Amino acid sequence: MHDFYSPLARGFMRAAAATIPVKVADPSQNARSIIEAATAAGEAGASLVVFPELTLSGNTAGDLLYQDVLLQECDRAVEAVVAASENWPLVAVFGAPVRAGGRLLNAAIAVARGEIVGVFAKSEESFAASGEARWFSPVTGDATYLGVPVVASSQALIAVEDVPGLTIGLQIGEQAGSYAAQARAGATVIAHMSGAPAVVGSARERRESASVLSRSAHVAVVFSGAGDGESTTDFAWDSDAFIFEDGELLGESERYAMGAQLTYADIDLRVLQARQRDSRGAREASSAPVSVLVQPKLDWELTRVLPRFPYIDNSSSTWDTDLEDAFNLQVQALMQRLRATGNPHPVIGISGGLDSTQALLVCIEAMDRLGRPRTDILTFTLPGFATTAHTKNNAIRLCETLGTTFEEIDIRDTARQMLKDMGHPFGRGEEVYDVTFENVQAGLRTDFLFRIANARRGVVIGTGDYSELMLGWCTYGVGDHMSHYSVNPGIPKTLMQHLIRWIIRTDRFGEAVNSTLDSILNTEITPELIPTREGEEAQSTEVSIGPYELQDFNAYHLIHLGLSPEDTAFRALTAWGNAEVDMWPEGYEGAARRSYTLAEILTWERVFLRRFFANQFKRSTLPNGPRVLEGANLSPRGGLMLGSDIASTAWLARIDQLAGELGIELEKR
Repeated sequence: MHDFYSPLARGFMRAAAATIPVKVADPSQNARSIIEAATAAGEAGASLVVFPELTLSGNTAGDLLYQDVLLQECDRAVEAVVAASENWPLVAVFGAPVRAGGRLLNAAIAVARGEIVGVFAKSEESFAASGEARWFSPVTGDATYLGVPVVASSQALIAVEDVPGLTIGLQIGEQAGSYAAQARAGATVIAHMSGAPAVVGSARERRESASVLSRSAHVAVVFSGAGDGESTTDFAWDSDAFIFEDGELLGESERYAMGAQLTYADIDLRVLQARQRDSRGAREASSAPVSVLVQPKLDWELTRVLPRFPYIDNSSSTWDTDLEDAFNLQVQALMQRLRATGNPHPVIGISGGLDSTQALLVCIEAMDRLGRPRTDILTFTLPGFATTAHTKNNAIRLCETLGTTFEEIDIRDTARQMLKDMGHPFGRGEEVYDVTFENVQAGLRTDFLFRIANARRGVVIGTGDYSELMLGWCTYGVGDHMSHYSVNPGIPKTLMQHLIRWIIRTDRFGEAVNSTLDSILNTEITPELIPTREGEEAQSTEVSIGPYELQDFNAYHLIHLGLSPEDTAFRALTAWGNAEVDMWPEGYEGAARRSYTLAEILTWERVFLRRFFANQFKRSTLPNGPRVLEGANLSPRGGLMLGSDIASTAWLARIDQLAGELGIELEKR
């Protein structure tokens, strides 16, 4: 199997949270249960398995912890687990009471490849909240256990060298207090071991805490709690286990289940590292992590479902809330700019396409909230040589039903005269439709809007979106690249489609507007600059620059996260390779549910990179406009800071090399 298809090579690792039936005060039996579960986890491809607190003794051993017999049996059980770990392709972390430095410590023991790689005891801060002072002491000073130094759990850090990106931090006990501190020290995955009993609401509170803390620290959390077999003298236990990644629940156990359970999840270490980098910058100084090799299992298949639309939460429960936030942020930004500039007239060109439609809806909402008449919005349709009756009629209906001031300015005569004056072949009657022919039309439309704004105390509202700016799909300078203020630069094209569907679904502007919006959504995305003869297909944007759904996916992973072309292509194939997998947002039915082959993915990824690198000069001079999404900010004033003269050579070579190795012939574009 080529490395490309290996989840491990592409930055994923499989983790397991194990809950086992504990026999209180029977370390030998508990060791056998640990060995059986860890062996199964390794066979399933896990690189880390986490067991509950005090796994070997049980959390309810009580005053038996004073007995030498129990502690000696725990030592023997540790040695048995260490010996059994010789061939495990993972790090196993389990709990045990250990005597070290003249104290009894509540410890976690990490083993890999027949060795103890770390002994970590509850630190002073976690111990203070645990109520365990009857039996245990916090770790202080120098202490060793079976020849291994004992370290405070808050200082635990294990770097798994042959699973790139996997550095394990540790928490012992119910309270999660230092995910962020361990992340700043370099941890990407927190092994969280708990022995706390369950009460009503405790599982919900654990998940809420893990979600918030893992999100703020940009880490994964593998939580394993005590359960089956613990004494119920005064408490009950629920065998709770779950795995979160950056706030998202990836897997959870069946609570109150009998017997052993292994809860698996595939964690995206590349994404965690990228988000930690973006949020924190340089790591804090810390003691060097323990380095281990586990010889991980390679032949396992990724089971995780990746979102097709990464710029917005894929959960149906938060979908509408996120879309409303995006729309409100656009509206609020425009309202502020209008107030700050003396409440001028928004001047906007309406083409009958998605971008100008969304910009107009933002203008309408802003006028309504400001208490200004919609007629203050000056809308224009500016048909050129390739404008169709369909898009023109959609533009007219949209403006009329929304109640704006509307005018039509046909730019063909002006464009023809300009082309003639330039000596362009089209000015002599020849059918030459080159880039100059296109840009003359795009530039004239913007020029008209700017001069009208000058004459009528207006500001030109830019309509270009994030996806177009990423790909440089805009006419530089006096063209759709420029405006007085732009409302869409933080909105990817796919999100714009979601937003308009949401506006229809929520009936925000009425049924008459909804029917026009639906027609616009179902119109081929086209610049309408090159005329077509009867029977020919209209000029298609996506045929030229690629499907927006793939290019938005590429923008997020290649640029925002900084992943390699290979890692991005693997994630795209996982997300887009099978249209039958996972939920689709509302509005995607039938043929709209597309899938892509690896050859298509690599072809369009190559187009994305070539265009992105070649067009930074356009992004370096963008007008003002709001950031709406995390990871979608191209502003040269702190969003995307790049020189304009940058080379794509290394990135394109990586794609070509991968295609060659896999025997894939890429379409030349």
